[in-house]
Amino acid sequence: MSSENNDQSIVVTPSSTTSQQRTILVADDESHILNVVSLKLRNAGFNVICAHDGNEALEMALTSKPDLLITDYHMPGLNGLEVASRLKQSETCKNLPAILLSARGYNLNEADVRESGISSQLSKPFSPRNLLSLVNQTLGIVA
Repeated sequence: MSSENNDQSIVVTPSSTTSQQRTILVADDESHILNVVSLKLRNAGFNVICAHDGNEALEMALTSKPDLLITDYHMPGLNGLEVASRLKQSETCKNLPAILLSARGYNLNEADVRESGISSQLSKPFSPRNLLSLVNQTLGIVA
């Protein structure tokens, strides 16, 4: 019996099926929402950066160039739609997908939401599991 040495290298390349190295910017003025969302996302393998208001979110997105924005609608400074709209006008972030968090029953103009570039909306209170599923779907990650 001949024993051949098959030296095969396995090359692992980043793909859309993993959360590794994906950065998500979470913007909310409620610290408990930031804590719950960032914990869930970090436990799923994402890098998470947090902003506490709309102005900080805009600045962080432009400098950090995240893969996804999750933003509250109602925040000090700029609201979530304004942040998404301004990012859509930016050359570096014009294709940044965004998920908008809003209070249950808060009626937003659908045309404004679409025009701002918001990919999806989720009403508060929400399940962190549902948010993670929406994040994976938005980023094209097979969970």
